[in-house]
Amino acid sequence: MSADERYMWRCLELARKGKGAVAPNPMVGAVLVCDAQVVGEGFHAFWGGPHAEVEAVRSVRDPECLSRATLYVSLEPCCHFGKTPPCTELILQHRIPRVVVACTDPNPQVGGKGVQRLREQGCDVTLGVLEKEAREQNRRFFTFQKKKRPYILLKWAQTLDGFMDIARKSPEDTTSYWITNGALKLRTHTWRAEEAAIWVGANTLLHDNPRLNVRYAAGRQPLRIAFFDTSRADIRRFHLADATQPALVFHFGEDREEKNLTFCHIPYFNPRPDGLLPAEALENMLGVLHRRGVVSVMVEGGRRLLDSLLAAGLWDEARVLEGNIRFGSGLPAPVISQTPVREEAVEDNRVFYYRNRP
Repeated sequence: MSADERYMWRCLELARKGKGAVAPNPMVGAVLVCDAQVVGEGFHAFWGGPHAEVEAVRSVRDPECLSRATLYVSLEPCCHFGKTPPCTELILQHRIPRVVVACTDPNPQVGGKGVQRLREQGCDVTLGVLEKEAREQNRRFFTFQKKKRPYILLKWAQTLDGFMDIARKSPEDTTSYWITNGALKLRTHTWRAEEAAIWVGANTLLHDNPRLNVRYAAGRQPLRIAFFDTSRADIRRFHLADATQPALVFHFGEDREEKNLTFCHIPYFNPRPDGLLPAEALENMLGVLHRRGVVSVMVEGGRRLLDSLLAAGLWDEARVLEGNIRFGSGLPAPVISQTPVREEAVEDNRVFYYRNRP
């Protein structure tokens, strides 16, 4: 491993500290090295806060060494005014002679302009050190910028015999049957804290009335999202409308705000012949979320919404939790034709991880 790679690994390690707190911004870490010694470190800790480069420079005890230092940063320094001033100007102000960058920023406001600005001013810029790893770390941000939609993570639990719910004797039976163990329940709440939003379909809202919050892990509460025809029931009777955290409801009515609830109009559509939501309707909703700055969404059901996203190819990652029980009959879980990229045992349960690779 080269020295450049070693210090860039440290940048990625620092960047992870901002996970779940910086969206819609990317996670970024920075390291300053002078005379083969680390003299400063920093990371982007929260949205709207100082960038990693700023924090690294602030942490340096002897500012005079900056004119001999190398700055390592896991994403291209910004060159525009946003919530904070451009980091390129900070680098030039302190006459840092060399900058090592993992990958360019996909944001059109940057998109190589930061590297260009530094090089034009005589800075020695090395680009592409651990690029693959850096892009993987910020895959949500890259998807949001390039595909103009949130990064979509599908998640569901299923039994050993492939059911996500037991056969109900009547529509009024709303008994909850846990499929997975307590350890995976905690894991799910950790995942919720890492995503910008949680999304469920109309039937899940009606039958399960989920809280869609983070109760068993540390982290910020996600935006709660549902697609729901508000003529079917009073939305105020669901946990979604309990005012404890923001919520967004897609419906066929007009746009309006109501306490913590945002109602977003979508054009009326007819389901596909197989009952799934058409791709155009899904893309419409995802476009709304993109315009609202929602970088990532974890979709927790129900079956129709999950199947609709799978059929449309509108997903990036899936995590399938398999409990150590059988139902014998019931609601079949969705099926992914691709092979898991990884599987993990969690006590007597398993998690299968998928990536959508068209």
